[in-house]
Amino acid sequence: MDISAPLSWTVTATEVGHPDALLLRRAYSEELIRRYHDRPATESEIVEVTGDGVDVVEPSGVFLVARDGAMPVGCVGVRWLGDGVGELTRVFVRAEARRGGAGARLVGAAEEVARARGVSRMLLNTRKDLVEAIALYRRLGYRPTEPYGDDPYAEVWMTRVLTGAGPAGATAVPDRTGG
Repeated sequence: MDISAPLSWTVTATEVGHPDALLLRRAYSEELIRRYHDRPATESEIVEVTGDGVDVVEPSGVFLVARDGAMPVGCVGVRWLGDGVGELTRVFVRAEARRGGAGARLVGAAEEVARARGVSRMLLNTRKDLVEAIALYRRLGYRPTEPYGDDPYAEVWMTRVLTGAGPAGATAVPDRTGG
């Protein structure tokens, strides 16, 4: 599969039930389960972890899908927590599309959408075994913060103050038509 450079991707707000969003949400869940349990994920586990995604649906949040042409290659969610705070969640890039700035492109697009909504500080949590994600967040300026929320799998909590523009080329195009 030939994947173009992340800067040429389109990143759009997409309904969580859209086929592209569902494909990416399921792939994200499958990878999380596989890495955590060190075995293939079962269908029932994938369904449970994928959930319905309502936490990243307006008015609670937004779900963005990155596409290389028509092919869905990555996703990211942002939850609106109030008081100028957002939470980055479900950052995922398909294995064949990783490298070359793919994760940074998605996070930058999410931050841009968050800024437009008045978010001035972004939070995130992740697991210790997701070392690639932690390294990405550090490169993008996220720093350790106090634990928050009730995610039983969270082991690392980070924050970043959003000022100015995000990473180069990190433009998200609003698209509330579902895809």
